[in-house]
Amino acid sequence: MSEAKYTGASGEQLTSTIGQHLDSVAANNPNHPALIVSHQNIRWSYAEFVAEVDRFATGMLALGIAQGDRVGIWSPNRYEWVVTQFATAKIGAIMVCINPAYRLYELEYSLNKVGCKAIIAAESFKTSYYLKMLEELAPELAHCEPGRLESKKLPQLEIVIRMGDESSDGMFNFEAVSQMGGKDETSRLNELATTLQAGDAINIQFTSGTTGTPKGATLTHTNILNNAYHAGKSMHFSPADILCIPVPMYHCFGMVLGTLVGVAHGATMVLPCEVFDPELVLQAVQDEKCTALHGVPTMFIAELDLPTFTDFDVSTLRTGIIAGSTCPIELMKRLISDMALTEIVIGYGQTECSPLNSMTAIEDSFERRVTTVGRPHTNWEMKIVTEDGAIAAFGETGEVCSRGYGVMQGYWNDAERTADTIDVEGWLHSGDLGEMDADGFVKITGRIKDMIIRGGENVYPREIEEFLYTHPDIQEIQVFGVPDAKYGEQVAAWIQLKEGANLSEDGVRQFCSGQITHFKIPKYIKMVHEFPMTVTGKMQKFVMRDSFAKELGL
Repeated sequence: MSEAKYTGASGEQLTSTIGQHLDSVAANNPNHPALIVSHQNIRWSYAEFVAEVDRFATGMLALGIAQGDRVGIWSPNRYEWVVTQFATAKIGAIMVCINPAYRLYELEYSLNKVGCKAIIAAESFKTSYYLKMLEELAPELAHCEPGRLESKKLPQLEIVIRMGDESSDGMFNFEAVSQMGGKDETSRLNELATTLQAGDAINIQFTSGTTGTPKGATLTHTNILNNAYHAGKSMHFSPADILCIPVPMYHCFGMVLGTLVGVAHGATMVLPCEVFDPELVLQAVQDEKCTALHGVPTMFIAELDLPTFTDFDVSTLRTGIIAGSTCPIELMKRLISDMALTEIVIGYGQTECSPLNSMTAIEDSFERRVTTVGRPHTNWEMKIVTEDGAIAAFGETGEVCSRGYGVMQGYWNDAERTADTIDVEGWLHSGDLGEMDADGFVKITGRIKDMIIRGGENVYPREIEEFLYTHPDIQEIQVFGVPDAKYGEQVAAWIQLKEGANLSEDGVRQFCSGQITHFKIPKYIKMVHEFPMTVTGKMQKFVMRDSFAKELGL
């Protein structure tokens, strides 16, 4: 019986740091367009982009931010995000991606979990008032000198840098920091360019599991730069490409498969909007003559279904990555026929793999581009293992495991959960169920973990459960996903109250509001007296899911 194990093609592996690679690209083609941010009127060549990155990098050095320090970034898609991404890489600080939709409970946990010394934050977006939330968590900002925060709730946070032109008590302005670096800091930056190592940690991305609070997946220069480089190679990328990036920067999708793909190949990066807006995306594709466009299926559907879609010229498009959830066959047909995305590819992976394990290829048949997630990436291995740890046969279902240059260093300060995820042979266990054919093409068939994927966002039930357990009236709670026509899945919760308690469904939602991200707040809630369990006392979420979906008519 043949084994479901496949090694991707061997290829070049980049050994430079992100800063070294950026400097090389800029030196080779200084006047080539690097970054275009439509909503902020930014149009920088590679020479101008590097100059801005270096200004902010030296400013951070002047503030005392050093190699290995954790620097949070909390913002929708803006030029400051991209500058921060490359400036932290240049000084060896570890950029910590914080979800722009986070609320107080999540923000406090993430900053303290990895010990952020600094945070760079936007002022606000829609209902997310970032600076006000920081001031609520750290009221000491009102009375401290900028850079000298001593916060009871955020004991390791010293420096808050705000975006925008206005001033805030206890905070530096982004542009002011960019003006702080002098000759000493410039010399230090030049020295770091030769001493930083490609294997150094450079990024922490929060990812959750089914067993509790978010974990900080710790990624290196080698991890993410090579993943970006090979993703670009799969799309036949070159400096001639112009990539539209409407996906959020705080995900690997935005910052690795987006901006870093652009820099890896000396192409042009376009940020069309702060957060996804289908009309602004199509406007940017037309105005900038973009050749590539990324998105999750719901984004592409929103663009195609826009009433004014045919008013936009998208004929320059040819490729991009669709990821986050399965691409329906009819959507793929529309992408090819209506958006000229004849060479769009499917990507599959996990944050812990920096992020892509596998991709379809431009040359693959239509059937394989819609029914599989492709074959293992360059310099990458994948296998399917059965419950007893044996390698599955071709076509047999098992857990998807991956090994290669992109596997994370580990979860920050969490050796136990790292060991649960990466085995002694270096294989990362995804928790996803899949199967592999004789040619190495992988199909994802389900999830061992009960993660919910809502509109491309990963929602982890245990994280919501842990938060709701803090409510004084809740005795027991089980969170799970139910089907949804628009988002794929929605969050549902069954709640058992303590004896004598009187908590309504709206009361639960009000308790969540402003504390956890809006898409994590349960849409469907049911008060119950008991839960379906096995004879050994294990909760049967699949029984809850099926019965509740039927009850709701889903």
